[in-house]
Amino acid sequence: MSEVTTVTRKRLFLAAGRAHPELAAAVARELGTHVAPMSAYDFANGEIFVRFHESVRGADAFVLQSYGEPINTWLMEHLILIDALRRASARRITVIAPYYAYARQDKKHRGREPISARLVADLYRTAGADRLMAVDLHTAQIQGFFNGPVDHLFALNLLADHVRLSLPVDRITVVSPDAGRVRVAERWTDVLGSPLAIIHKRRDPDIPNEVRMFEVIGDVAGRICIIVDDMVDTGGTIIKAADALFAFGASEVVVAATHGIFSKEAGPRLQASRISEVIVTDTLPIPPERRFDKLTVLPIAPLIATAIKEVFTEGSVTRLFEGERVQV
Repeated sequence: MSEVTTVTRKRLFLAAGRAHPELAAAVARELGTHVAPMSAYDFANGEIFVRFHESVRGADAFVLQSYGEPINTWLMEHLILIDALRRASARRITVIAPYYAYARQDKKHRGREPISARLVADLYRTAGADRLMAVDLHTAQIQGFFNGPVDHLFALNLLADHVRLSLPVDRITVVSPDAGRVRVAERWTDVLGSPLAIIHKRRDPDIPNEVRMFEVIGDVAGRICIIVDDMVDTGGTIIKAADALFAFGASEVVVAATHGIFSKEAGPRLQASRISEVIVTDTLPIPPERRFDKLTVLPIAPLIATAIKEVFTEGSVTRLFEGERVQV
């Protein structure tokens, strides 16, 4: 009886939730593949059902979900997708969360508070995830919450290239909106060759998203100030920071952030402000009603697709961790 030799060919399987189909389709185009077809619907009581229409057995599965509103629904759907892939015998499951849910709750500020960012990591792992991929985490320590490899990608070059092409670099000052973002701002100064300024803000501990006072450290007079941050939510803090920069003599203020959350009346508020441009990526869906004339949205799909290729081919993702310039 002759021996039977089985050759197993590695297969990439791209899945995505319903939160941001445009981003999923863009990533698939970059990869030259398709988003796995599936059925997904909500029961009358809000429970979510999913079923993939293609075999995932033995595949290297990447499951993408964006966390716009309603964030808890999309998080639960993501977990259910991971569980479905695990039970369908995927060889490896990589969670792609361009915007990491609950990232701002990464530590306890006072007693009797949760660390929700750690809880999300635990939920991914329990559902069956082997690897996590995210873009510009709110704090680097979140990488340690997940018990497995974490691919922390940076949108810096994408954002900085737009700034470099649209503004005179010799007049730019990079501004960190608080002490926690200084390291990120320093990377911007390395890329643009610009000086650094820091805004010191004192928050009201009893009122979320409220800042009581701003102080500007650094020379911003007569300069084009680029406030760099990981996200823009209600826009209130960013606008107050811009007003502080104008009070210290800034000639123009531009905001560059990775994640455009734009909660509540953020769009009209930012449009009416003295900020000249708000630059974000499309890690989160931004519906037409939340867009405004000063908004510029840059595509994140090439960066995510490059990272997927490197992981799938067992290549190096370190250059993407460190924000080095790569061809995408």
